[in-house]
Amino acid sequence: MGSLIYGTQPVEFKFEDRVLAHLQVVISAKLRRGESFFLSWFEEPAVGSGRNAIWVNASIPLVFCFSGSRVPTLNKAWLEEMAIAAGSNQGLILLEEPPADGAIRSEETAKRRTAS
Repeated sequence: MGSLIYGTQPVEFKFEDRVLAHLQVVISAKLRRGESFFLSWFEEPAVGSGRNAIWVNASIPLVFCFSGSRVPTLNKAWLEEMAIAAGSNQGLILLEEPPADGAIRSEETAKRRTAS
């Protein structure tokens, strides 16, 4: 279990390393282009079943801390889905990983993808 450390008064959010690796790719691409966005995710029932949302901007410190040393294989379908979501009005809402066969999760996501 790795961590996303956020802000000038750091707050630590726990994520699986695989999730963090995908977030790192999408977030770094958005920030390189000077684009800000919301990142939202739902907490596990054991943590309270709530939802978190943070504003991701190049001026806000962000650190990815991985617990393992191996870099996971990235799922292209998930990266594409995350990138599309990050560009939407709602921002990047972290959903579970889709199948690696390139399938898109929903018709709405597919529509946004072809409209770009």
